[in-house]
Amino acid sequence: MSSEILRRARDLAPLLRERAPEIEANRTLPAEVVELLRGTGVFGMCFGPDRGGPGLTSMEQTEVVEALAYGDASAAWCAVIGANTGIYANFLDPAVAKEVFSRPDLVVAGLLQPAGRAERVPGGFRLSGRWSFGSGVKHADWVTSGAFIFQDGEPWAAPGSKHRHDSRQFLVPRAEVEVIDNWDTTGLCGSGSCDYTVTDVFVPEEHTYTFATPQSAPGPLTQPDSFTRAMCGVPLGVARAALDHAREVASTRYDRMAGQPWADSWRVQTELARCEAEFNAAREGVYGAMRRQWEVLAAGGTLDDLTPTERAASPLSWLHAFRAARDIVARLYDLLQTWSIFRTSPMDRWLRDTTVLVQHLVAQDRILQSAGAYLIGGEPEFGISLGIV
Repeated sequence: MSSEILRRARDLAPLLRERAPEIEANRTLPAEVVELLRGTGVFGMCFGPDRGGPGLTSMEQTEVVEALAYGDASAAWCAVIGANTGIYANFLDPAVAKEVFSRPDLVVAGLLQPAGRAERVPGGFRLSGRWSFGSGVKHADWVTSGAFIFQDGEPWAAPGSKHRHDSRQFLVPRAEVEVIDNWDTTGLCGSGSCDYTVTDVFVPEEHTYTFATPQSAPGPLTQPDSFTRAMCGVPLGVARAALDHAREVASTRYDRMAGQPWADSWRVQTELARCEAEFNAAREGVYGAMRRQWEVLAAGGTLDDLTPTERAASPLSWLHAFRAARDIVARLYDLLQTWSIFRTSPMDRWLRDTTVLVQHLVAQDRILQSAGAYLIGGEPEFGISLGIV
């Protein structure tokens, strides 16, 4: 089944490339594109066989995302966000997850960072707030949002909590969410990552969860960092597309001023090779760290069984993949010179997409701080990137 999803993703990539200008102009995925993605099986790829899904490994998930990003970054970004539905299900009571996610291809979107307010009431919470960067929220079935908990108007923390103010994740039906159409950006334009609001919506206790308490059997995808792993497939897929495009251009172009084909140009040869080397290193860094992590977890171990170097390698590889992809695309943009600058050139969109991608939290210095602090016994600022909650 995993190979079939990957095959479908690869088959869809040329169509996504063809429709990329339309996706970008629309500022969200067209409904037909959402259904094309659904047809690949990507939205259900994180569900295990016990829940009607294929149970793809993190490595297989990332390959699928790479294949989609080879066609269009926004489509791939929404695909990996939607695919995380199967991850979230692992942190809900199994009976509740089965009821909420009645099919394995439903889409959850939203912002996990606590930006809202949840007042404790009998049976659950009253949720209100405004969240940013709700990638895919327009076509989502459910919306998950982080919020701080209050009781009788005062900040609340569970007895024994190490925090003075606890937060949780809250699942609400898309119909109870108001989307603010403000996604007008430099790149990743088609992801529809709009702000959204929830106003005094009742959320039953059972529709809330925390990454600190998985509800499914222990395994590689019941870890706090599970939902972040495959994201780096997006920049990797874009960088691979840019490299192949640059090689195709270089193999056919003739430099009249130098009187030689580009294929014989020292400048072109060395720059392409340098970019290939950087891509290969970044990609293997991702898959190498991922394989080691999966090996330990699949054998019944925990993230604590990894050495500090192995554990830190995972978030560092994500960050490096995002940043390396932007650098590779920028250098190829320069290599192709004026052939890159027109809106009709895919290089233009790839440059803008990777510029926006590296602004995501997984590519920010907070990841460096967290990994560095963990390696020397300090306090990670973003511990969830290391699977620490």
